[in-house]
Amino acid sequence: MRVSQARGVRDSPPNEEIIKERLRDSLKRVFQSYGYRPLDTPAIERYEVLSAKYAGGDEILSETFVLKDRGNRKLGLRYDLTVPLARFVAQNPQLKLPFKRYQMSKVWRDGPVGLGRYREFWQCDVDIIGSKSMNADAEILSIANDVFKGLGLAVEIRVNNRKLMNGILAKLNVRDKIGAILVIDKLDKT
Repeated sequence: MRVSQARGVRDSPPNEEIIKERLRDSLKRVFQSYGYRPLDTPAIERYEVLSAKYAGGDEILSETFVLKDRGNRKLGLRYDLTVPLARFVAQNPQLKLPFKRYQMSKVWRDGPVGLGRYREFWQCDVDIIGSKSMNADAEILSIANDVFKGLGLAVEIRVNNRKLMNGILAKLNVRDKIGAILVIDKLDKT
């Protein structure tokens, strides 16, 4: 028997894991400073949850690791952290809103493997559930800025708003809005 790991996954030796732990600790400090609380969800979800309408779409479903338990129930490994969050919120209607959570966990996708693309990888989410206020969006941007600042990275965060863009195009009487948006999207972003 040849000893090796499965294709598309990799070990994280101690020297790398120490760096990743520092990164996760830095992220947690920022998230918690804004009042976000950690949430952990199962790696395995019912396939019906993962494949529900508006969950991930056909492309991501084709990359879902699917398995069956001993009761012949169809299950899947989570491909992101958003679908399990939605399930958690739906199962817990007593949650006090707005619900502010962060989660850093592994996710899995059975897609093509290549340089920098693995089947098992970490994902980090920070979300506010149950707020319609633009302040919630602004808070997420502020968190992103603080995360980069805490890592010593100078970044410029640019924001777009689909409703604003549609309003401008309507005011200018642009007939082919989709075509115009595609052209704008291809403009040099530097």
